Amino acid sequence: MPAKILKIYPDNPQEKAIEEVVKCLRSGGLIIYPSDTVYALGCDINHLKAMERLAALKKIRLDKSKFSIICNDLSHLSGFTKPIDNSVFRLLKSHIPGPFTFILEANKNLPLAYKGHKTVGIRVPDHTIPQLLIEKLGNPIASTSIRDKDEIIEYLTDPELIAEKYYNVVDLIIDGGYGDNVASTIVDLTSGSPEIVRQGKGEL
Repeated sequence: MPAKILKIYPDNPQEKAIEEVVKCLRSGGLIIYPSDTVYALGCDINHLKAMERLAALKKIRLDKSKFSIICNDLSHLSGFTKPIDNSVFRLLKSHIPGPFTFILEANKNLPLAYKGHKTVGIRVPDHTIPQLLIEKLGNPIASTSIRDKDEIIEYLTDPELIAEKYYNVVDLIIDGGYGDNVASTIVDLTSGSPEIVRQGKGEL
């Protein structure tokens, strides 16, 4: 069944539309949503079959996946990561929300799909739509950027083109207007001091 396309305006998102996306997530659906960087694929982090579908779509094994955990604030950290020191917390607080993915040491309370992972990537986008989705869902979502094989246009930015490419493999596509074409900056904090793994939109 082709994906449903929902137009949601980031400046004034309709509650009914947000609830429809959340219903899709809860039922194990895969969505494409806008963020403060690129458009991304996402699903409910606690829905194992959805996580398996996401891994299959990316042509990887779920236990080898490195899907980011998308949160709407820092309150979810203790559910996924080992205790962090004050300097790391201050760094996170000063850059969240924003275009960063922070790699932290994982704890033993991870959702089933993440069992065995020693690290996790935590992301808090500075964008109304994913923040509202997570708030209404009640837990984070697992996510990965949409990549284009074209080396010149590395990421798809036009939601209409995204719909043409993915309408048969996902359940719902949010059209939130044109996206960016620069991914998040990935920062490894597992050693206690920040190490930039990939320089993206965010300036540390």
